[in-house]
Amino acid sequence: MLIPGPDTRVVELRVHGVQGTTPQSLVDAVAAVDVAGDGLGRIVRPADRLRRPAPGPVLQAGGRPVPRVVEGYVWGGMTSGGWAKATWALLFPFSLANVAHWMLPPVPAGSAVAHLLGIGLRSLLRLAALLLTVLLVAQVAVISLDLVAAQCLAPGSSCLWGPVAEVPWVRSVVGMAPIALVVLVLHRVSSVDWRIERKAVPASGPVGSSLPGAHVATDPDVPALRVLHLVAALGAGAVIGLGGPLGPLVAPGWHGVALWVCWGLGVALVGLAALAGMLLDDPTGGAPHRGGRWLRAALSRRPRRVLLASAWTVFTVAAGLVTRLPDRMPGTDLAVQLVAALVALVCFVLGLLLVPAALLARRTWRDLPRDQRPWAGGWMAAPVVAVAALLGGGFGAGLALTLRRLLGHGVLPRGYDYIALLWGVAGALALVAVLVMALTTGMVRWSALRRGKEWAREASLLHSGRARDVVRAARAWWWARWQQRHSHHVVLIAAAVLVVGAVPSAALRLREVDPPGWARPIAAVGVVVLGVLALSLLRAVWLAARRPDTGRQLGVLADLAAFWPREAHPVVPPCYALKVVPELVSRVRDHLADPGTRVVLAGHSQGSLLAAVAAARLLEELPDDQAARLGLVTAGSQLQWAYQRAFPAVVPHSSLAALSGGLRGRWRALCRGTDPLGGAVTTWGRQVFDGMLLGVGFLPDGTTGALPPAGRGPTGALVLGGDHWLPDPQRGPFPGRRWAPGVNRHRDYTSDPEWDRAVAVAAGLEDVTAPPPPPGLVLPVARNAPGPTAPSDIAP
Repeated sequence: MLIPGPDTRVVELRVHGVQGTTPQSLVDAVAAVDVAGDGLGRIVRPADRLRRPAPGPVLQAGGRPVPRVVEGYVWGGMTSGGWAKATWALLFPFSLANVAHWMLPPVPAGSAVAHLLGIGLRSLLRLAALLLTVLLVAQVAVISLDLVAAQCLAPGSSCLWGPVAEVPWVRSVVGMAPIALVVLVLHRVSSVDWRIERKAVPASGPVGSSLPGAHVATDPDVPALRVLHLVAALGAGAVIGLGGPLGPLVAPGWHGVALWVCWGLGVALVGLAALAGMLLDDPTGGAPHRGGRWLRAALSRRPRRVLLASAWTVFTVAAGLVTRLPDRMPGTDLAVQLVAALVALVCFVLGLLLVPAALLARRTWRDLPRDQRPWAGGWMAAPVVAVAALLGGGFGAGLALTLRRLLGHGVLPRGYDYIALLWGVAGALALVAVLVMALTTGMVRWSALRRGKEWAREASLLHSGRARDVVRAARAWWWARWQQRHSHHVVLIAAAVLVVGAVPSAALRLREVDPPGWARPIAAVGVVVLGVLALSLLRAVWLAARRPDTGRQLGVLADLAAFWPREAHPVVPPCYALKVVPELVSRVRDHLADPGTRVVLAGHSQGSLLAAVAAARLLEELPDDQAARLGLVTAGSQLQWAYQRAFPAVVPHSSLAALSGGLRGRWRALCRGTDPLGGAVTTWGRQVFDGMLLGVGFLPDGTTGALPPAGRGPTGALVLGGDHWLPDPQRGPFPGRRWAPGVNRHRDYTSDPEWDRAVAVAAGLEDVTAPPPPPGLVLPVARNAPGPTAPSDIAP
């Protein structure tokens, strides 16, 4: 602990989570004013009546008051608000495919097999992502080219304006223009990027770092990957518009030859984009002495422009060659089914290759307790990609079925009957799964209450002497723990339900068998499910654009997915972390230039990940005298129970240990057992023994071991290692402090008086002391573990 001098001050820089926090609530003030930033990344402070920056509340530390400046970094404008950002929700399957790349298991050093498997997995993910783009184009073609242009605008049709159909080229323009518009939208979305306010600060840290988020960096191949997706989309649009995968429409003379030539060029564009996308991820291609340099040279800036211009030329010529459309476009049906089959095949191979890759990576986490290991044994990327693919197909089918219902005319491709059957089976299975999960949860809860089992002994310690609060807290602890332990099972169950629903549909389609009569009610349920899916998505987009406060459910998913840089799919929202982290680093460096200033980065929920990555970058860049004046406070964080398990290669357990060791006790984590979204960060294996809270966690030197018993703070919190367990409901009210009644769960951490104490400890102005462990007490130790562990977070 450093002794504060007369000129010591603390700057508390807060980062909010994904709940659409306002600047006022972030800095705990009635009004807030910007003091830096560019409008998207805003640095705000509390404001007085004249809207001038006001000082924050004085921080009591070490028995004396210390001046404090409260600032907040507001980044919500990067992911919500306006039609442009709302339409990103329509591309949510693309975001899921991109997130799956970051969920791949780590590649152990020195294993050539694991290295090759990693290259293969990343290549397959990029191929699956490119096929999702082609699938979107094919589904748009089903609606615009087949349903509207070919059928509704056919001569004699009463669906839409009949006389328009007699004008040459009008039907082909109506059919091809939406495809071109979709490609333009994809181009626009994929080209959006954030401007970093301070260009002197790099957007990424050292790739070889062992700290959290070291690999969260801009991929130099993204511009090339973007062009490849656009080229594949234009090539697919040309092929489908000319007649489909089996060949172009029949025409006499030179017209027929031109159709064949243009069709062949479209097929070549799709094949070239798929092959280049798979080879582009080879990390050896960046070496000047390897063959990959030729591919990167071929996809440099000028060749990319030529390739994209050529693709647009082929698409435009294809639209001009289709002078008259037939009454049906059978090629659209085959195109959708072919692309869907390829996506399914790629997902299947990806799932198979993930098994040995996860087994080889197991040695990087086998010494950890079971509740610290990656979800699904490191295989979690496979179900996420499967859900992305099936959602992509479902969104398109739902929109087509809804539009046909609105038009009251037209026949959709035969493959849509099997998609309806798929979602009907999936809907029925989902209902059964929900009922089984609800029944299982109720039985487990009832059994625990019947046997008088005490699920949350920590709650009894925190609320000692408050019987009513113990009952309320214990119930909330149980539900929060249940959600944390089984949240990833929801994704696995959703993937299993959709895959099982796809099995009978695929079997019937491969055998060219129409759905039997008994399956018609199931297919009708599927039509309803798809329609509800499409309408719910459009409604969510409308709410997110017109009324952002009521569309936050959509915003939460977008915020979580948009944290990750474009790696597998370029047509996703730009990664806000690449802007937030460098600007946080720049702001902290400016404050630390004053020798009397100590800076505490404070992040809530998703903001805790941003603050942790920024702290890691600062520890690598700052000199020792400035790094000693840096602290970190996380509240309601998912770093341990979610991020290190879902993204084992980006936020591994070892990186959190390295960050804790670098901060040397100045990382404080506020957590509540009632919080279903946040949890402990620096400790695990907790148990109650003889009225004391014990556990294992990170020691100040970065190692792992048994911790002294938790000490009770002046406001009733239990401090175990770096974790401050807050009583919820609070033990107040406290004079001179804002009061938050009831069970707060994931919200309002700053209202707890322990917040100020954690900030003082993180600033190095106060020390957390605890009594020594009782003699003769031995915690259970896991095999080959670096320190004692326990099989569960909460002992019965």
